[in-house]
Amino acid sequence: MSHCVFVQLRCRPGTAYRVADAIALKEIHSEMYSTSGEYDLLLKLYIPDDADIGRYINEELLDVPEIERSLTTLTFRTF
Repeated sequence: MSHCVFVQLRCRPGTAYRVADAIALKEIHSEMYSTSGEYDLLLKLYIPDDADIGRYINEELLDVPEIERSLTTLTFRTF
């Protein structure tokens, strides 16, 4: 099993393509989209059940230097 989370990323101006390429090489996401608005990229990740979500995101994703800010949305089963 795994936890599904969505992560929005704000990149330094002019670096969204470079950030997307760096993330794609890591092969840790299920889906990735370019978005308009406050954030530049939207990722869908499946994080292993035995992993700490915050630590996993910090260590596996947010080490890309051009990322300025992130917003993580946790998901839960529907009722």
